[in-house]
Amino acid sequence: MAEGRIGLVPALILAAGVAYAGVQVGKGIERFRLADRTVTVKGLAERDVKSDFAVWTLSFRRAANEFSAVQQALTADRERIVAFLRGQGFTDAEIEPRPLQVQDLLAREYGSERVALRFNGLGQVTVKSARVDAVALASNKVDPLIEAGIQLGGDEGGGPRYQLRGFNDIKPKLLEEATLSAREQAKKFAADAGTTLGPLKSANQGAIRILDDDGSDADTSRTIGKRLRVVSTFEFTLE
Repeated sequence: MAEGRIGLVPALILAAGVAYAGVQVGKGIERFRLADRTVTVKGLAERDVKSDFAVWTLSFRRAANEFSAVQQALTADRERIVAFLRGQGFTDAEIEPRPLQVQDLLAREYGSERVALRFNGLGQVTVKSARVDAVALASNKVDPLIEAGIQLGGDEGGGPRYQLRGFNDIKPKLLEEATLSAREQAKKFAADAGTTLGPLKSANQGAIRILDDDGSDADTSRTIGKRLRVVSTFEFTLE
């Protein structure tokens, strides 16, 4: 009878472990395998960081029936934009004027002969800077350019885009935090189940997601603040 009671102890311990694993679903404990005595846990790590580089492209357009008129207008607009950026404190090393483009709408192979203005021109000036706060501030001060008649817009004219070029410096620390989180959960599970945590059997570090500052991943390039998140999966043996 005594031997029967002794044999029940490991079974009860394992049963308690199974019950605990069920309660912990969604809290880090992903799976508990009775057969091979392993527990699989997920470690979550998050960190809010600030972008360290900005790219701001100011696109501008002009149209007229004379090629020279479009070219001269674009040149004048580009000079005003460069002067504006210098006035905002950006250096020539941070300002990149791009070549002007002028298109003859009547010269297109499938173009219509009925066009309001024959020549359509596009210009761009790009700011590339590690001073992200200065770029953000300047992007909200473009009213004088618009008042001067400069037609800002285009696909890249919607504001600055912010990058995290120091991502690789942060990555090891974030993965370390996820690993520690998973190990702590596994230790707690083992202790509550009346056993001890054994060696690591397998690991999947997972991919680090870059989110915007409110946790959305719709367009993370538009916000200076970013949130890094990683979920790593680890399988430990139980002794």
